[in-house]
Amino acid sequence: MAHASVGDVVLMLILCLSPTMVCAKEWIVGDDKGWSLGVSGWEKGKNFSFGDVLVFNYDPKMHNVLEVSTGEYESCKFIGVPSRRYNSGHDRIQLLGTLASYVCETLGHCDRGMKIHIPIQN
Repeated sequence: MAHASVGDVVLMLILCLSPTMVCAKEWIVGDDKGWSLGVSGWEKGKNFSFGDVLVFNYDPKMHNVLEVSTGEYESCKFIGVPSRRYNSGHDRIQLLGTLASYVCETLGHCDRGMKIHIPIQN
């Protein structure tokens, strides 16, 4: 597991203490159920911000996390090389950009609701 450097810690403190910045929030995907079948919809009603961190907890022998395009998210069909593939069972993913979509790549899991689509506020 990677550890933050002193520079990373100092930068985070500066950003958190800045009057125009808010510290990032950590979100446990699926709450107590974790990253599992039927998790789709967990993200509804939540306000995700740039820099927030998603924590995916799951059994890596059964699941993974794949960052996908909106089209791939909607169709559950994955074309080409994914942006990112995670498979540790305890993945921490920082939200960057304006939209993030994640699915489980295991056959049939995306179709069974193991996916989330997150608008990110700046």
